[in-house]
Amino acid sequence: MTLPFVSVIIPTFNRGALLEGTIRSFLTQKYPHDRFEILVADNNSTDNTKRVVERFQGGAVSVRYHFEPRQGVHYARNGAASIAVGDILYFTDDDMIADSLLLAEITAVFRLDDRIGCATGKVMPKFAVEPPAWVGRCLVNSLLSLTAYDREEELEVTRACIAYSCHQAILREAFFTSGGFNPENTAGVWIGDGETGLNLKLRAQGWLFAYTSRSLIYHVIPPERMTLGYLMKRMSNQANCDSCTDYRFHRQRWGILPRMLRRNTLGIARVALETILKIAAKKESWHFIPARCLYFARRNSYDIKLLLDGDFKALVERDDWIEKS
Repeated sequence: MTLPFVSVIIPTFNRGALLEGTIRSFLTQKYPHDRFEILVADNNSTDNTKRVVERFQGGAVSVRYHFEPRQGVHYARNGAASIAVGDILYFTDDDMIADSLLLAEITAVFRLDDRIGCATGKVMPKFAVEPPAWVGRCLVNSLLSLTAYDREEELEVTRACIAYSCHQAILREAFFTSGGFNPENTAGVWIGDGETGLNLKLRAQGWLFAYTSRSLIYHVIPPERMTLGYLMKRMSNQANCDSCTDYRFHRQRWGILPRMLRRNTLGIARVALETILKIAAKKESWHFIPARCLYFARRNSYDIKLLLDGDFKALVERDDWIEKS
């Protein structure tokens, strides 16, 4: 049986030191070295990123460098995918350390069902320093793009959109027919819902998602991600993503106002009560109070921009982000 060829795509921006560790971890994969490539998508870095990539070129594994001048991680991912040669496109980030069996295990699940278009696995934390107690108690979950303790299943095939872009394998056909990743932060402006949007487009086309705990990767968590400031930024970004996803589902511009009204009355009341109860049960900390206040403020700002800015609305409504040659 011929194993699928995999393109490992790593978008990066000014993280040469971290990127080196990520590349090294993929060079030790227990997967035939002639059946995968590493494609680094440099999104306008000004550090030593290009030199880091060049140090790994000329070995048993093909390591390629792609420069993407358009600022935005979706440009980096989609642009690299357009020059990738893999049957499977595997997306990760420049602060990840792959287990040696990652590629072998994640490609295997595609053989379970020909309707599987996207597969993911376990994402574990690799804390750079000992995390504060509240971080270990409250953030070892999707807030740090971790799945270590969210999923009890060892293997699952589902209609649910369960993949994060830091550990996401997609069939080439599924990726390109879906229109690729939606925008996220684009030159400082948050436009869309990133991999959430991509996953929803995949599901709308009838593809299934798969999860295997045997495909493992570690997410390096630096000290600056163990702070209130990080949580505030993370919740702010999530607010923009959620408003984008909500609008793209309804596609009704003037339906935004009644949804804002519900969110700012019943929604805030429900979340406030849930937050109080979670803090009392020590499942959350006081840090979530200002973070959730910012979340609602950012959702309102995004929705108002959708109402007033026709050009912005047109970007949010766009489905296909693959540039045609």
